[in-house]
Amino acid sequence: MKHEIIQKLHKNFEGYSHKKDEVEFWYARELQNLLGYDRWENFENAIKKAKIACENVKQSLPDHFRDITKTILICRDVN
Repeated sequence: MKHEIIQKLHKNFEGYSHKKDEVEFWYARELQNLLGYDRWENFENAIKKAKIACENVKQSLPDHFRDITKTILICRDVN
């Protein structure tokens, strides 16, 4: 990857960060398009591989990955 592309991705990646209780984190669905994945299923496979890599180097998955589901409010017109 070219140096300029890496710098741009790093800047954009940091722009998607969130912070709660002094812990910095990212939402996978927000990073999906930034990293070039059009479909969630393809990005989910990349996340699974990253989890395996994390385990292979004896890192605790809960320290690096949190399975969170965002809830979306659906309004229905009940007539």
